[in-house]
Amino acid sequence: MSTVIINTFLTLDGVAQAPGGPEEDRESGFAHGGWQVPFFTEQLGAIIGPWFAQPGAMLLGRRTYDIFAGYWPHIAADHDDGPMAKILNETPKYVASRTVTSLEWENSHLLDANVPAAVAELKKQDLGEIHVHGSLDLARTLIQHDLVDEYRLTVFPVVLGTGKRLFGDGTVAGSLALVSAQTTDAGVVACVYRRAGEVRYGSHV
Repeated sequence: MSTVIINTFLTLDGVAQAPGGPEEDRESGFAHGGWQVPFFTEQLGAIIGPWFAQPGAMLLGRRTYDIFAGYWPHIAADHDDGPMAKILNETPKYVASRTVTSLEWENSHLLDANVPAAVAELKKQDLGEIHVHGSLDLARTLIQHDLVDEYRLTVFPVVLGTGKRLFGDGTVAGSLALVSAQTTDAGVVACVYRRAGEVRYGSHV
C-alpha cells in the first residue's frame, strides 16, 4: 500500500490559493497571490526540504503541472536546483485534468476521469509516498473522498479573509495525530499530521 501525502502552504486562516506569485491563481478575483514569498527563508527551506526528497510518485492538478513542467525539465544538473530537478523529473507524475489529452514532461501520466477511483487504485500499488504539491482543487477532492493519509502543512503568519481554503465544505471528519512541528524566526510553523481515526467527543460538564 502507498501513502498519499498533501504538502501545502497555508495562511493562518486556512487559505492555500496562489502562495507563490500574483499570477499563480486569480480565480474568483483573488488578489493576494504571492503571500508566502516574504516569509520563505533558508531556515524554512532546510525544514521542509526533506519533505520533498523521497516521493515514490506525485499527484498534480493541471495548473500545478503546467508550472512545474515549465521549470523543472529545463534545470541543468549543476544548477542549485539540480538535485531536486533530478528527483522531480524522474518521479512518476499522475495528473488530473479535464482538458489535457497529452503530457510532455517525462514520466507523466493522465489520471482517469474518475480521479478518486484512480487514486484509490494507485494507493494499492507499492509506490511508497505519493506526494500532492499545490494542486488545491485536487487536494480538496482527495480530502472529500478520505484518501489522504498525511498532511505536511506550512502555516504562515498571514490572514487574508478570502481565497480557496484547503479544508472546505465536504471535508470528511476525522482526528489527526501531530507527528512534528517546527517554527522559523519569521513566524512560520511547519507541521506534520497523520490520520488518527474518527473524531472523538467529550464534555467538560
